[in-house]
Amino acid sequence: MPRPRKFRRIAFEPDITYFKPAGVRLAGLEEIIISLEELEAIRLRDFEGLDQEAAAKKMNISQPTFHRLLEIARKKIAEALVTGKALRIEGGYYEFRPGFRRRGLGGRRGLGRRGF
Repeated sequence: MPRPRKFRRIAFEPDITYFKPAGVRLAGLEEIIISLEELEAIRLRDFEGLDQEAAAKKMNISQPTFHRLLEIARKKIAEALVTGKALRIEGGYYEFRPGFRRRGLGGRRGLGRRGF
């Protein structure tokens, strides 16, 4: 039996959750979904410039897990940019960092649309 997954801590809730290429109709557009914890990994490492160890501690996960999240997120973003797909930010397996004030309806934890 596998070990239960730990919620990943995040401290960022994006205002904009959908990006699409200009000039392409939404009806025929393929989407790539990036989870909130994948976005948090990108934010901490690439936007804030933290090293992987410090960022992993902020998310309450191991450094190898953080590295995997970062690689998955970068691959998804690259695919969306190179192939002209839309990028949707939603879901994941996360909890908000203590003290973080959520803008939405409340709640501390989020579960992905695939049930994990």
